[in-house]
Amino acid sequence: MKNFTSELAYKTSRSSGAGGQNVNKVETSVTIMWDIEESNFFSDEEKKLIYTKLKNRINSEGILQLTVSESRTQLQNKKIATEKILELVDQALIIPKKRFKTKPSKSSVEKRIQQKKQHSDKKENRRFKY
Repeated sequence: MKNFTSELAYKTSRSSGAGGQNVNKVETSVTIMWDIEESNFFSDEEKKLIYTKLKNRINSEGILQLTVSESRTQLQNKKIATEKILELVDQALIIPKKRFKTKPSKSSVEKRIQQKKQHSDKKENRRFKY
């Protein structure tokens, strides 16, 4: 896990929704922004991987953006936003294992055909014979 928190920028705004007077006067919502292209912590390949995996969260300027307004305090929201963006980038950098096609074994194929034959015979025996 690479810690690129020094490259993160924060912007605060008023949260929406319920909360009464607190919502109307306190800027508790935190938007966290990270310019991927300007990052010194990741190689070009890693940046490309982040771009492809998180393309729906990256704006036209190439900035990964995330808004958090879960908590009533700005500090808590800042902490949550930082954790979430670190987690997102970590998940984006994971390369899944390649899957290899496998054939069913001879015995499993034989077993399946045998079961089909038994089932067919069972149904055949139920039929009325003249």
